[in-house]
Amino acid sequence: MTKQSGQREYFFDSIRAYLMLLGVPFHVSLIYSSQSWSVNSPHASEWLTLLNDFIHAFRMQVFFVISGYFSYMLFLRYSPQYWLKVRLERVGIPMLAAVPLLTLPQFFMLKAWTARIGDWSQLTLYQKFNALSWDLISHLWFLLVLVMLTLTGAWLFKKLRDGRQLTDYSELNWTRLSLAILLCSVIWGAIRRLLFIFEPQLLSNALFNFVVMQTLFFLPFFILGAMAWKYPAIKALLIKPVPWTFIGSALAFVAYIANQTWSKGEGWLYEIDAVVSMMMGLWMVNVVFSLGHRLLNSHSPRVTYLVNASLFIYLVHHPLTILYGIFLVPHIGSNTLGFFAGLVFVFGIAFMLYEIHLRIPVLRFLFSGKLPQK
Repeated sequence: MTKQSGQREYFFDSIRAYLMLLGVPFHVSLIYSSQSWSVNSPHASEWLTLLNDFIHAFRMQVFFVISGYFSYMLFLRYSPQYWLKVRLERVGIPMLAAVPLLTLPQFFMLKAWTARIGDWSQLTLYQKFNALSWDLISHLWFLLVLVMLTLTGAWLFKKLRDGRQLTDYSELNWTRLSLAILLCSVIWGAIRRLLFIFEPQLLSNALFNFVVMQTLFFLPFFILGAMAWKYPAIKALLIKPVPWTFIGSALAFVAYIANQTWSKGEGWLYEIDAVVSMMMGLWMVNVVFSLGHRLLNSHSPRVTYLVNASLFIYLVHHPLTILYGIFLVPHIGSNTLGFFAGLVFVFGIAFMLYEIHLRIPVLRFLFSGKLPQK
């Protein structure tokens, strides 16, 4: 049995909460970026495009490392069957509840007030199903990926727990770890390229993208988090600041922007994106963990509140952002002013809804997956 730490690591809680809450500035800035989204401002903003690309390039990779870390910690605490039950409830119930309560109304908003859906009556049955899959899963994709990683983890974590410990990874360094993630990114890119050649229709299938491609993309980070719990040397490596990972993250971001700017059509855009995003995500793990360990590793009631609120805020912010983009963005001439006004609008309403839902037991259960404590 792996020895567990007796002291709560508050910086992980803080990082997890802030990464979730970054979904709000990410989607609000998406309105003002050069990316084509459900709602866009008349003119794109260069600095908001850069901000949006920066958040997108690393946020979820770091999040899934933390998720793997805590998931394996709980796996060691409970029996495998009970762990699987609890994890699927905590992830699956909010995801399933959000579909009828959030993303289905969001779909009708987009259909009625934007050109995002297109001419629904002209779509085939499969096209309608696929469009519904994209829009009903929408920003809930990470919960679906967490469900898939949980199912995969039930087997992988058992292997990790029961496997013979041939090494303590004390000789692992950032060069070797970077090469391992680079190999994972190349394998993912090769799988996608083969699908593009032989089964291109699969790449436009929403369920296949979320269940298979996204799960495969984030699986190395999820496993890295679990290994960081089991092997103290890996955890120490991740939280000790290394100057060249800071430099590497900056260079990777430049490469990410260059690929987004100059790669056209299918080409190798997505394969290059996978390599660059995985490398930047890995190096940003060190940047975020080392800074978080130094600056955020203390108990704070405010952070505890944000940790508890972060999932709910993330779930409700997406339709709020779309409403803001449809009805208010056209009346605000400045992109910068519109961005900050959007943050106030979305965060303000989201936190009010969070406080309301805390007072309704059935909503607390649906958006947390946890039964009310007696």
